[in-house]
Amino acid sequence: MNDSPSGLDKERLAHLKAVIEKDVADNRYFGAVVAVARNGELGMLEAIGYGDEAHKIPLQTDSVFSLFSLTKAFTNTLVYRAIELGQFALTTRVAEIIPEFDGQGREKINFYHLLTHSSGLPPVWIPREGMYIDKLDDIIEAICENIFPLQPPGELVHYSPLVHHALMGEAVRRCDPAGRSYRELLQDAVLTPLGMKDTSIGVRKDLKARHIFPDFRGKPPQEHLGSSDLGPQGAFAEEHAEMPWVGGISTVPDLYRFAEMFRQGGTLDGKRIVSPALMALATTNWTGDKPNELYKKIALNHGWEPYPAYIGLGFGLRGEAVCPSIYGGTLASPGTFGNYGAGSTLFWVDPEWDITFVALTAGVMHPALNIERFQRLNDIVMSAAI
Repeated sequence: MNDSPSGLDKERLAHLKAVIEKDVADNRYFGAVVAVARNGELGMLEAIGYGDEAHKIPLQTDSVFSLFSLTKAFTNTLVYRAIELGQFALTTRVAEIIPEFDGQGREKINFYHLLTHSSGLPPVWIPREGMYIDKLDDIIEAICENIFPLQPPGELVHYSPLVHHALMGEAVRRCDPAGRSYRELLQDAVLTPLGMKDTSIGVRKDLKARHIFPDFRGKPPQEHLGSSDLGPQGAFAEEHAEMPWVGGISTVPDLYRFAEMFRQGGTLDGKRIVSPALMALATTNWTGDKPNELYKKIALNHGWEPYPAYIGLGFGLRGEAVCPSIYGGTLASPGTFGNYGAGSTLFWVDPEWDITFVALTAGVMHPALNIERFQRLNDIVMSAAI
C-alpha cells in the first residue's frame, strides 16, 4: 500500500489518472480536470487531456467549464439561506412569492416540491419554443404563461431541467431585502465568502479566455439560444446570462471549496453558509423508493432496471440499493450526496469516508454513458481510501 498524508493510496490515484487518459485516447470524451480529497487534504488535482475534439486546447487545473445543471447546487444553496433567514419555508407555496404563478393546480406547489422534483410540472427544457433563455425575467414570464401541472404535487418524481430552479432563483431574488439580482445575491452570499474567484453566473469577461465552450459532440439535446445570437448553444457564451438552472461556470479548485463547505457541515474557513440542521434535512432521502421518471426512461432505453431517485432537498444521493449511481458509484456510503450537470460535470461528498470528488469534463456524453463513466471512476476513487 502506498500511503499518503491525504489518506488516499497514491497508486490507486495514479490508476485513476491512467484510466481517464485511456478514455481520452479512446475518444470517449476529450479531457477532464479532477480533484480527490480526504479529510480536507487533496490527494489529487489533475488536468488530463483537452478541452476540444481537435486536441488543440490542453486542459489546465484552472480551466473554466460550463456547469450545466450543477448550477442548480448554487440555487439550492440560496434557497437554504432564504429558509434559514425566514424569508420563506419549505412549506411556503411558490405562488405566495411569485403571485403570477397561480391557478390550474399550481397554487398547491411549494418549495419542498421544487427541491425534491415532485411538483407535477412537466419536465420541459424550455417554456416557449424558440425563445432566448438567458434572461430570467423572460423565462419566469414564459413559465407563468405556459407551464401547468400534469399531476398533483407529490405523486411522481420527475427531474425538472429548467422550471423548478428558474422559479427558485426568482423567489430568492424577490425575497432579498437589498433588492439584488440572482447573480449579485449568489456572489455576495456564497461565492465571495467561499473565495470562489473563478466562478460566475454567465461567462464573466475576465474568465472568457479560459472558458471551455461546451461541445455536445454533434448531438445537442436542444438549442440554448441567447439574446446576442451567438449560435444554437449561444446562451453558454453570454456574459450577462442569468440562468439559475444551467448558467454557471467554474473551475475544479473553486468547486472543491464549495463541496468542502458541504462536507464540513455548511462552514468553510470560518464562513458559515448553511446550518447543520438544514444540511441534515437536505441530505435525507425524501423520495423513498420512487423512481425518477426521466431516469426511468433512460434506464429502460439502456437495458437497466429502473431504480430509486434518491433525492434530498436538491441533492442527489447514493442511496441503499446496488444500482447505477453517479454519486460515489457502488462503493460509497449510502449518505453520499452531490450534484451533476449534463454529461460532463460532477461533485460528490461521502460524509462517512470524508471523501470529496470533483470532476469537470469536456465532450458531453450521453446520459447513460455518463453515469457508467462516472460510476467507474467513482469506484476507483473510493477504492483509494486507506
